Amino acid sequence: MVTFLVCILALVLGYVFYGKFVDRFFGSDPSRKTPALTDADGVDYIAMPTWKVFVIQFLNIAGLGPIFGAILGAAYGPMAYLWIVIGCIFMGAVHDFFSGMLSVRNDGANMPDLVGKYMGQKVKKVMTVLVCFLLLAIGVSFVTGPADLLQTLTGWDKMIWLYIVFAYYILATLLPIDKIIGSVYPLFGAVLLFMAVGIFGAMVVGDIKGTVEIQELSLSSFRNYHADPGNNVLIPMLFVVISCGAISGFHSTQSPLMARCLKNEKHARPVFYGAMIAEGIVAMIWAAAAISYFGGPEGLNQAATEGIMIDGVLTKVTPAIAVDMICKSWLGKFGAVIAIIGVIVCPITSGDTAFRSLRLTVADLAKYDQKKIGRRLVICVPAFILAYFCCMMDFSTIWQYVGICNQLLAAFVLWMATSYLIGQKKPHWMTSIPATFLTFVCVSYFFIAPFKAGGMHLPPVAGYCVGAAAAIALLIFFIYKGRKARLA
Repeated sequence: MVTFLVCILALVLGYVFYGKFVDRFFGSDPSRKTPALTDADGVDYIAMPTWKVFVIQFLNIAGLGPIFGAILGAAYGPMAYLWIVIGCIFMGAVHDFFSGMLSVRNDGANMPDLVGKYMGQKVKKVMTVLVCFLLLAIGVSFVTGPADLLQTLTGWDKMIWLYIVFAYYILATLLPIDKIIGSVYPLFGAVLLFMAVGIFGAMVVGDIKGTVEIQELSLSSFRNYHADPGNNVLIPMLFVVISCGAISGFHSTQSPLMARCLKNEKHARPVFYGAMIAEGIVAMIWAAAAISYFGGPEGLNQAATEGIMIDGVLTKVTPAIAVDMICKSWLGKFGAVIAIIGVIVCPITSGDTAFRSLRLTVADLAKYDQKKIGRRLVICVPAFILAYFCCMMDFSTIWQYVGICNQLLAAFVLWMATSYLIGQKKPHWMTSIPATFLTFVCVSYFFIAPFKAGGMHLPPVAGYCVGAAAAIALLIFFIYKGRKARLA
């Protein structure tokens, strides 16, 4: 329990101290007017209350990531705790803050346009393809996922639920952001926070009573606990499996949505940096819960690979099943109902804004005004037709690439932030060091990961060498670029 509580405290203190340092270093200016005021259009640029902007940002970036990703990452052992804490404070929250504030300073621009401005048009083209693929992939996955769960719960045909979820997504994508998303997200946020707070309380009470034991982080736990360590090498696989909760490139596609609704730059730290810290706390709670509930990472791995008896049937435990078991056991029947709602609602809160971000990204690239609903339909109709046909496909193959695309996008954004700081003639280590690390993770992943996960499956040493060489080469390039800028 000591490790768990220290990690939660570290995340909170990270927001209080490092978050304030990042905010001051960037130079947030309360006297500057934000895009929500200068470009108000009643559709996407709408000044909203700060608490509501925070809730929407939190749910946009969270979804199921800090729950399912944390449970999958817990299979690697308590090392997941360190990655969540360090990654969230010094990488993920910094990534989210810079992507949000750079959008604020550029009239609410989306990531491809920002990358084009700070890194050039060639890099922008790569970024555009990456962003559009990731948004479509996440949007489609978060249609089929809730539809499958709702079919299981109600017995209704999956296609019926598919149409219902699609109908909601279409409305959420087309209508002004304050009409649906701004109205229902506070309720959705309450569900997600209830789950996290409930599980946190259950672990604390259980530890006091001696019914719950949370494994502490020690020197002996600095190893890979995964049941299949050959195909799941701790480095870099852990850093890809746990993205939401530590650092996720998908967040950079969502931050511009709220950059267009922020009333004042003084609220940037709680909205952009703070929402990421909140997600890290949720991820930390679920990683610890998964390890403790199954009696350690070994028990979690055994339940996932060999299965356990559930209602007389040998069942392999997936993250969804783990959430259901933990909530039923620790929160009772009412908690189980809330958990089920949360497991359905969470992906929907990322799916709707994924499609909305896709519309805005395409519109910005085409310089196609979105004030009139007819113009929004011109982009939405083809996008949803494509998404519908993707739902008919076996999407599992494409989804395997989403995790690495997520981190690759995050690396792009951090290098972009580095380029911005160089242009401002400021020290760039705050972003360039995380960017170097994430570049190493992404490049080594492509060489080490199994074929089925999109890698070449070479020996780890080879992957580490290539990854390190690529990361160091990029860092040297930006150091050179920075010195040249200072001398200019």
